[in-house]
Amino acid sequence: MTTIPGNATKIAEVHHSVCALDCPDCCGLLVNFDGVKASRLRGDPAHPITKGFLCGKVAQYLEREYSPDRLLYPQKRIGAKGEGRFARISWDEALDEIANNLSKVSREYGPESILPYSYGGTLGFLNGAGGDRRFFHRLGASRLDRTICASAGAAGLTATLGLRYATEPEQFAKSKLIIAWGANVMGTNVHLWPFILEARRNGAKFYCIDPVQNRTGKLADKHFAVYPGSDLALALGLMHVIFAEGLEDQEYLEQHTSGSQSLRRLASEYPPERTAALTGIPAEEIISLAREYATVRPAAIRVNYGVQRSERGGNAVRVIAMLPAVIGSWREAGGGLQLSTSHAFQLNRTALERPDLQLRSPLGREARLVNMSELGKALTTLDEPRVHAMVVYNSNPATVAPNQNLVRQGLAREDLFTVVLEQFQTDTADFADIVLPATTFLEHTDIYFAYGHYYLQMARPALPAPGEAKPNTEVLRMIAQRMGIEDDAVLATDDQMIRDLLDSDHPSIKGITLEQLEREHFVRLKVSADGKPFLPFSDGGFGTADGKCDLDVSSLDYVPPVESRLGDESLRADYPLELVSPKLDDTMNSTFGNRASVDAQTAVVHLHPADAAAREIVSGNQVRVFNGRGSCLLRAEVDAVSRPGVATAPSTRWNKRAADGRNINVLTSDRLTDIGGGAVFYSCLVQVEKCGD
Repeated sequence: MTTIPGNATKIAEVHHSVCALDCPDCCGLLVNFDGVKASRLRGDPAHPITKGFLCGKVAQYLEREYSPDRLLYPQKRIGAKGEGRFARISWDEALDEIANNLSKVSREYGPESILPYSYGGTLGFLNGAGGDRRFFHRLGASRLDRTICASAGAAGLTATLGLRYATEPEQFAKSKLIIAWGANVMGTNVHLWPFILEARRNGAKFYCIDPVQNRTGKLADKHFAVYPGSDLALALGLMHVIFAEGLEDQEYLEQHTSGSQSLRRLASEYPPERTAALTGIPAEEIISLAREYATVRPAAIRVNYGVQRSERGGNAVRVIAMLPAVIGSWREAGGGLQLSTSHAFQLNRTALERPDLQLRSPLGREARLVNMSELGKALTTLDEPRVHAMVVYNSNPATVAPNQNLVRQGLAREDLFTVVLEQFQTDTADFADIVLPATTFLEHTDIYFAYGHYYLQMARPALPAPGEAKPNTEVLRMIAQRMGIEDDAVLATDDQMIRDLLDSDHPSIKGITLEQLEREHFVRLKVSADGKPFLPFSDGGFGTADGKCDLDVSSLDYVPPVESRLGDESLRADYPLELVSPKLDDTMNSTFGNRASVDAQTAVVHLHPADAAAREIVSGNQVRVFNGRGSCLLRAEVDAVSRPGVATAPSTRWNKRAADGRNINVLTSDRLTDIGGGAVFYSCLVQVEKCGD
């Protein structure tokens, strides 16, 4: 406990918590609380990855916690859908309304006409993927295929490695060459940066491959401005040089991989000149990068999900993930590749989510699967049965979903009953029939995995919930009871769900208990002996059927995305600019879209001087960005953030804050990735025209 300066009568307790935002760092937090209000939020200095500091987003989180705009009470819509007019009601009234409508919809149209919609608003197992799955499985509701962020990359990584294991962040300090590929480390993975800095102090080189020269690219020793969606071609071009010059690790290839001959054949078709034409990277730079990667050891790749938000993104990740096997860098501490560590958290997800409850639902079988990246289609054209009720939590689809005009058309349906669990009155909440106030991660119990390190964490409430806000788990238990569902699994307590989740025999998890997590706050997975680096594939041990890294690309080739500079000619004639909408450093998708500073940064499109001059546009002009799906108004910034032919518009602005009520997702399509069924936010052709000074 610490005394609060200037007020000796109040003693601040220091409470532990965990950041639940969708970020690989999954930070441990400390909160000073005086019994009434929190006075300070900081990173836990004892946490091996957090190391006592926070990103700019979460450093300001207490402003969100105590914002006068927090939703505090249940509300019922009194205006038109999308208008955002609501009246306060009691929890009893809200629960009756929800229970009656969900029961009616299930009875009249079948339970699959109910659709849950959620994603990464919290990475907590309980409030993100526990009580909700049990509840909706028991109802027999449609299952949601949660593809909008990472599914293509996960599919690509799993196809190659069989397991989503990765080089641990601590090992990057030992690297001599680090490549950030589609990874804005400074903006979206800042706790990896100290390890990169340590490596650079020891002589390492740091390179960045990205269509946009973001903060990370500006700090790199070299930035390779690859064309959007051409990463697969670049990976094959690098392998061409490595194989042609005999720089591969033949011993590792023979012992621990399969299909290497097919990879050699395909790579042989991507000489530097052809790769340069496809990617925009000069041939001599491709040759130099390939030689350095193969000979400067150890070399690590930090590939992130920016790569897979393209039509060819899943296979791009698949082939990039082959590079460490080609040069044998999985053998070395400081080598290998990191996309996600999530697969190492071999918790008992089945016991947590209870898919067997579908058999006890009115449906009596496994429910249909609806791809969340095609929400607009699901709400407007999906039939047998049509979606007549939707429960939204941990997401803001009216802002973040692709093909936004179609999504909003669906949300505006008067015959769609919509419930939204939220902390703020988002664009999606404006379309709700009932809005319920949700707690923040500082206010409820949860257990957390990470996808950027190997520490399992747990947190109890660090602060009291304001008003009548409740955790998702409690809300769904209340709705279930109001609907007459007395199933013990659905009504299980948070602690019981944690125990179910921890009931795993996997060596990385076995023996970790709720009591240990509550006492220690974070526990390293048992992936390696104490003090020893985790080298997941140093001696093979891949999760594929034969235990080898799968390099078989006999059915693979690179085809430029339909919406790209080398794609559909008729589309390109009308919409000649490739639009990339990367994550903004100061927000998390739309989570902080209520902040004026975030809104200002997401109201901008960056144009290369050559593209701006051709359109008589200068910085500060209002411009219309448009294609066949829609248009939005943004402010032009003329700079060299991206190369000619590529426009950059940071995501994701709240629609209601825009003068025209639209953001860039009116431009993105609901076309799906090559594998994994993911969203193709970065395969998008547009035109830009000046429409004001």
